[in-house]
Amino acid sequence: MIYFISDIHLGLGSAEQQFERETAFIAFLRSIEHDCESLYIIGDLFDFWFEYSTVIPKQFYRTLAELKHWTTLGKSVTYLMGNHDFGHVSFFKEEFGITVYEDDITCDISGKRFYLAHGDGKAYNDTGYLILKKILRSPISKTLFRWIHPDIGIGIASWASRGSRMHTDAKEYGEQSIGDGLRDFAEKKIQNENFDYVIMGHKHKAEVTSFGKGVYVNLGHWLSFPATYAIFDGQTLELKHTT
Repeated sequence: MIYFISDIHLGLGSAEQQFERETAFIAFLRSIEHDCESLYIIGDLFDFWFEYSTVIPKQFYRTLAELKHWTTLGKSVTYLMGNHDFGHVSFFKEEFGITVYEDDITCDISGKRFYLAHGDGKAYNDTGYLILKKILRSPISKTLFRWIHPDIGIGIASWASRGSRMHTDAKEYGEQSIGDGLRDFAEKKIQNENFDYVIMGHKHKAEVTSFGKGVYVNLGHWLSFPATYAIFDGQTLELKHTT
């Protein structure tokens, strides 16, 4: 089985809310451990993430330990950056063997073509965010940021994450006069490039929409429960809810 998740946003909310969400996520990983061949994290596992050469955010240690357990078992984990957890450099690759991708990726699974993207920057009228994204993810910006003491830097990263969420929440993805940029992007990928599945997150609204022979899936979020995720059995892909 192939599993897809996004927008867990570990680190968001009160200490109690953070603990509940992380506990639920770890329980989910343990529940699928027996049949999961590959796990795809489609962005925003963390509400913020920024790593230094010798420092990482300590509050995520339970999740990091679980991911280490998974990769030790030989499980395949693929990670796409979201608009909140963009501060990855080398920690996941060096410690877990997990490659973190900055941009959209494509892959073939059981003869089906998949296009995977977090979805940020695909809403209409999002030019300002695209410019900011390019600046924040540039090697120069990341190098300069690492000159700041971690206690201050991680605080700034958390503040920037809140700003990004406010920007996302202000977007009306389904406004009739504009349209849903993520859904329209998926439709073009399916119709023009013959993808079987386009999977995204970001907008926190779970969705399954067919376009001809292809299917667009938005994975929803884990900010409330039951949370949503997708599973592919080699033939069909389903959107499911946690128990």
